[in-house]
Amino acid sequence: MKTLYNFNFRKLFITAFALGSMLSCSNEFTDRPSEDSISADNYYENDDQVRTATDALYYKTWFQFNNKFFYALAEVGSGNMYTNSSDVNAMRSFGITSADAEMLAGWQALWANVAQANYLINNLQTNASASVSQSVIDNALGEAYFIRATAYFYLVRIWGPVPIIQNNLVHVTDPQLNTNYVDDVYELIRRDYTNAIGLLETKVRGAAYASNAKVSKGSAKAMLAKVYLYNKNYAMAKQLAEEVINSGEFKLLGGTSSYSLSGKSFADLFKYANNNNEESIFALQWKTDANYGSANNCNTQFGISNGTISTSNASYGGVFAPSQDILTLYENNDVRKNETIMFPGHDYPDMKIKNGLNFQVGFTVPAADQIGGQGAGAAIKKYCIGIVNGNETGPIDAWAMMNNNTYIMRYADLLLIHAEAILGGAASTSDAAALKSYNAIRNRAGLSDVTSFTFDDLFKERRRELAFEGDFWFDLGRIDRSKAIAIMAAQNRGNMFSAEYYTPDNNDFTLPYPANDVAKNPKLLQAPVAYQF
Repeated sequence: MKTLYNFNFRKLFITAFALGSMLSCSNEFTDRPSEDSISADNYYENDDQVRTATDALYYKTWFQFNNKFFYALAEVGSGNMYTNSSDVNAMRSFGITSADAEMLAGWQALWANVAQANYLINNLQTNASASVSQSVIDNALGEAYFIRATAYFYLVRIWGPVPIIQNNLVHVTDPQLNTNYVDDVYELIRRDYTNAIGLLETKVRGAAYASNAKVSKGSAKAMLAKVYLYNKNYAMAKQLAEEVINSGEFKLLGGTSSYSLSGKSFADLFKYANNNNEESIFALQWKTDANYGSANNCNTQFGISNGTISTSNASYGGVFAPSQDILTLYENNDVRKNETIMFPGHDYPDMKIKNGLNFQVGFTVPAADQIGGQGAGAAIKKYCIGIVNGNETGPIDAWAMMNNNTYIMRYADLLLIHAEAILGGAASTSDAAALKSYNAIRNRAGLSDVTSFTFDDLFKERRRELAFEGDFWFDLGRIDRSKAIAIMAAQNRGNMFSAEYYTPDNNDFTLPYPANDVAKNPKLLQAPVAYQF
């Protein structure tokens, strides 16, 4: 009987590739036998076992990416967030080095996703019993292709050329790998999302939110539309976006457009009770348990912690704060403003906080110099849900982490992609379909419709809608480089007491490979090579 090496052997694969060690990725969604004792001959005996085989891909393997690095890069780096905490502030001044510990953690986490997805892609069909439904196997394989594509989509946008690894076992005896051309990495991403589209189930997202947790055919089409937008293949981005729109699978929470679900609002997107709502295309599925690295740390990392008032269950908080630049981004009547940023004087009647030694439900944000959070004069509201409060917040773990989802993509993003794809690189558009998608976002935000829009209008709307969700850095990376540099050079990257300005150069839009792994795989520093598909 051959042993089925799943997640634990995957750690050996990753180390062999000079990708470092990682936390154990045992499955915590459901009760499942220990992976150390599972064999290929007696595991995956029924449909439920195959369905749960992909569970950890939605949280465990993403933790070290999402915990700090994602925000330190995509939000601090883009100028949306401010921090002066030494472990996460390098991108504020574009001073990150190959020795950065959080960058290494993020790099390792993405490769963990690749490795775990590879295992399923290469072994699930063989290891499944004949009694398992082929449709269930196909859907699980679709999830694995989707996760691998998403991990590579981050890898190529952050580091540029990276090694393409489709089967970790092939490289165990020769783990030093060249990087591959960016175009080849994108080819893999497109192929993987296309495979996922062919394999995943079709869904319509309804009010039974628990059934929406995992990705669908529509999720893969939406992500592939985003990839095509980055590739400037506007025709394919438009086609796929319209296929998703016309499917009716997703709805905006709130607004009055035909794309909207009435009775909901932008604020509802970030409530724990609305995990896996109708707008969620792909979200990380955090789960509190007895293990570090299973749940969402944003409630502690964001929010208010001034020694008296705290929105965190931990003894500290406010590691990340809004930048001075983003404080003036929103119009006063934009409903997203106070659901994205906690401004002094604004009321949050449903949030439970700690005030001195007492707990209370509902509070008014204190004066700017009393918020804490790095002296930013405001705090982050998105993903900050307050002190544990029953069904309002769900549970916490021993590290004060929580179960509220983290969006990787939601329907609002897809509608803006649709509008941009129709714009197609032109200066402006008054196309009816583009306006319908664009105005649906504005409508939900309480803003008036427009009769045309420019790329700059849309770019600003993306920033307003998706602030603190990890998109603005990548948006800056895909526009004209001189324009991106000018935007970032004009940002006040200091706090409320001291303005600071930094100007990136061309090399700052991709990160250095971690020194830890360069030492193990010096080929990372060699010129990329073509990948033979």
